[in-house]
Amino acid sequence: MFLIREQGTVYTAVVVLSLYSFMSIIETINSDFIAAMKEKKEVELSTLRLLRTALKNKQIDLMRELTEEDVLAVIRSQIKQSKDSIESFESANRNDLADKVKGELIFLERYLPAEMSDEDLEKTVREALALAGISAKVDMGRAMGAVMKAVAGKANGARVKAAVEHALE
Repeated sequence: MFLIREQGTVYTAVVVLSLYSFMSIIETINSDFIAAMKEKKEVELSTLRLLRTALKNKQIDLMRELTEEDVLAVIRSQIKQSKDSIESFESANRNDLADKVKGELIFLERYLPAEMSDEDLEKTVREALALAGISAKVDMGRAMGAVMKAVAGKANGARVKAAVEHALE
């Protein structure tokens, strides 16, 4: 976005960049946490507290600052736990708790990058399998390892598995 200012008779154009695009995921989480506190959004606040605690625990475990990949792994772990909780609550006929966790799940998913389209996933799978020299279903474990590295967290493991199985048929 450009912002044009008049200085005497000279006009200067200043590029105004969105700070949000340069923020790390942790900075985004922290700013959303502060906003949720100010706006008294209880669901978002409790979800962000749990997420920040999980991130801090991971940082303590690793004994170093977290990378973006580490943060995304923690977020995916929290999402997986939420999905497991939803299944448990629904099987126990506790729809009130399941609805609460669904709200948290939707909120957590906004911190993940957009998933690959099916076409991009299929293309990446074919390229990774060709690069690794895998063409038989017998090498499914090696194939999954190669493709998961190529996908780099941009697709769900279940989708990747289905795409690999389809490519190896």
